[in-house]
Amino acid sequence: MAEFEIERWRYPRFFTENIDEREAILTGDDSRHATQVLRMRAGDLAVLCDGKGTDYLARMENADKYMCRFSILECSPNAAEPNIYLRLFQAMPKGDKMEFIVQKAVECGASEIIPFFSKRCVSRPDSKAVAKKTERYQRIALEAAKQCGRGIIPKIGEAVEFSALTELISVENTGILFYECAELPLKSAVSDFKHNVDIVIGSEGGFEPSEAAILTDRGLSAVSLGKRILRCETAPIAAISILMNMTGNM
Repeated sequence: MAEFEIERWRYPRFFTENIDEREAILTGDDSRHATQVLRMRAGDLAVLCDGKGTDYLARMENADKYMCRFSILECSPNAAEPNIYLRLFQAMPKGDKMEFIVQKAVECGASEIIPFFSKRCVSRPDSKAVAKKTERYQRIALEAAKQCGRGIIPKIGEAVEFSALTELISVENTGILFYECAELPLKSAVSDFKHNVDIVIGSEGGFEPSEAAILTDRGLSAVSLGKRILRCETAPIAAISILMNMTGNM
């Protein structure tokens, strides 16, 4: 087990539901990637994850581009998952900035990302384009989870209107609004964290004061990320990193 913990980062990593304590199966794109891109062969090792927080050190027994069969050597709880469930509510930015946000938020420890449209969002794609973007964001989250060693695949929710946030954000969670007009630092505003943390971050133009008031009335703490003005794609990464450090998850 100790050797697994030391060496696990250098092995290819895959998520699969076809796994138990004895063997695991990869099919489809994962099988093709293992055999044709990584050129794995019988005897090669990989880390397989069940998507529920358990990692399995596995040895490939046989394979082709359609299916790979692995025998399980040992297993352990995934060490990369934070002990808080952090949801990022991110106002939709322009262009492909959301792709960067999704990738880095997953690497930093977010468990769920929900895009939304606020009054100052410039980007407002139609429903067909939104569905296509959501599918792409989910693929990016999967690849980021593999790359950084996560034990789950963070979920990317469908984009919603700002008005839906008050229903999605639970008053039982630690709720934080990172607001450009706030002055209180995070450490002063929130000292005790619950297991579930919801954070809300705006787009390039920030929030209308009325939107901020709605969220603070809902119970969110309005806090500042400091005196420097951060880009909308930088702010969520900084915020998640700070929160992970404050909760002992960095």
